[in-house]
Amino acid sequence: MAAYLRYADGYYRKRGRQTPELHKIKSIMRVLRPRWGRMPANDFGPLALKAAQTVMIEQDLSRRYINEQIARIKRMFKWATANELVSAPVFHALQTVDGLRRMRSRARETEPVRPVPDEHVDAIQPHVSRQVWAVIELQRLTDMRSGEVVIMRPCDIDMTGSVWVYQPESHKTEHHGHDRIVELIWQRYFLLARLPRLRRL
Repeated sequence: MAAYLRYADGYYRKRGRQTPELHKIKSIMRVLRPRWGRMPANDFGPLALKAAQTVMIEQDLSRRYINEQIARIKRMFKWATANELVSAPVFHALQTVDGLRRMRSRARETEPVRPVPDEHVDAIQPHVSRQVWAVIELQRLTDMRSGEVVIMRPCDIDMTGSVWVYQPESHKTEHHGHDRIVELIWQRYFLLARLPRLRRL
């Protein structure tokens, strides 16, 4: 765990800053360390992994989050196997442990995240600055993430065609080699009026 944490501290960074993934890795290590921290890694098998699932169920964590954390443990053992810290059969054995299925475990289920009603969004307009409201309006029109809006610059927008195209300098999935393209059709009229406000953020 200590070796993987050192690796993760350097790997899970974006533009010099730690990403939320590192915090989640530390959280799962706080689950593992009290009971299995002194166990030889080659002795950690499927039953231990299932026991870790049970610990998190008892902590009242959601089923989806538990599955994500179990996947992180498997990822740690995959890294350890690739670096010859753990024998390959250990990692392959952990792969046999399935994630918790919906309504088939004691884990807490969560409600799906739904869109915020428009009237709830409109209600905050008197309480935010003009710049923040411009960001909110643009997000409603394009479904962009907040981080993509606040880094928007005119030089990032291709305005040569009838449809403007915005490519954020940085986005959530860039480390996977994916391009993020936002098409701005009639939103260009919105941008012409709001860009000076957005640039002052």
